[in-house]
Amino acid sequence: MRTKTLKKHKINVVTLGCSKNIYDSEVLMGQLKANQKDVVHEQEGDVVVINTCGFIDNAKEQSVNTILDFVERKEAGEVEKVFVTGCLSERYKPDLQKEIPDVDQYFGTTELPALLKALGADYKHELIGERLTTTPKNYAFLKIAEGCDRPCSFCAIPLMRGGHKSKPIEELVEEATKLASNGVKELILIAQDLTYYGLDLYKKRNLAELLQQLVKVEGIEWIRLHYAFPTGFPLDVLDVIKNEPKICNYIDIPLQHISDHLLKSMRRGTTHEKTTNLLRKFRQIVPEMAIRTTLIVGYPGETEADFEELKQWVKDMRFERLGCFTYSHEENTHAYSLEDDVPDEVKMQRANEIMEIQSQISWELNQEKIGQVFKCVFDRKEGNYFVGRTEFDSPDVDNEVRVDARKYYLKLGDFAHIKITQAEDFDLYGEPTS
Repeated sequence: MRTKTLKKHKINVVTLGCSKNIYDSEVLMGQLKANQKDVVHEQEGDVVVINTCGFIDNAKEQSVNTILDFVERKEAGEVEKVFVTGCLSERYKPDLQKEIPDVDQYFGTTELPALLKALGADYKHELIGERLTTTPKNYAFLKIAEGCDRPCSFCAIPLMRGGHKSKPIEELVEEATKLASNGVKELILIAQDLTYYGLDLYKKRNLAELLQQLVKVEGIEWIRLHYAFPTGFPLDVLDVIKNEPKICNYIDIPLQHISDHLLKSMRRGTTHEKTTNLLRKFRQIVPEMAIRTTLIVGYPGETEADFEELKQWVKDMRFERLGCFTYSHEENTHAYSLEDDVPDEVKMQRANEIMEIQSQISWELNQEKIGQVFKCVFDRKEGNYFVGRTEFDSPDVDNEVRVDARKYYLKLGDFAHIKITQAEDFDLYGEPTS
């Protein structure tokens, strides 16, 4: 009697969207590895798990196209099974099941145990903090909370991620310690909203205390803050940034707009005056801090006067880092009831104008760095250059420091002191100091 041999599948995890999705994919991969599964990230495999993004139209389109591509490959016999998880699946599961029925199963953002079961694995509770990182070995994302309680009118994140849930400090310290033991030197703290951290667990905003515990982790040299909401920002965090050398002089604080009537319609809980005063406090307490923000143009009701106010404010604030997005009209959000009355070409024109202003500001700020020496970490080699970052730059979204690999050797993942010799809009060029 012949026995049937079980074929060992290779599971390919494909990640779309933001750093929170990268983190979730890494947790999934860590669980699969602990179940002795052969798992890879964005390589070839006969079972595919697509971790989708459902935030705005472009991201949804990319996610749908990726699902369709793998369904075609399944029909062609190149892959055996296709599973879909993440934000798009959480938000549109019934529609997706109807429109793309050839996917084997769809899972939401909170259904990791069920997804693992479908992949022939068990969810292991004891694996807190264990994950397979997909970033360069020197940095990793540390997700300190899930979900969001903010009522922003344009945002679908609470629909996909639920309410805010902070992770306990001791759990995050344990996770950071494990990452450090694997060679991670930089932690990038992420959440939908860092500012809210701890309110649910400790009945107070507790980001400052978390930072004070994380700086004690041996091997961690940089800690970076991403996605801090401006309303209710805990000012004690600024003192910790100022006094703790391990915490980068950097903050990512999405401000979205500055016109009072748009901020009110966006339900941001702040005003032009309050926002500007908060930024002045940042500059006053931590003068060397690089502030990164993101803005939305083309929100319903944005007039030419609102846009002119935003432009002038960007010129006045001189942000070190800035990104600009065009408004996306998302169903089931509060703003969906408003008329999407700014034409797409006007939205694009406004976004381009903001980025032109920012490009000039960035160029001027970069010129001031020529001749200065900065501690930099090097993430990768690209062509003839080692590509690194200062403490004022986050991976993939900010400025980079390039060093000629034909002249100098730098070890990837290591820190080096670099003297800046040349500066462009968004890139710095330099050479190591002995």
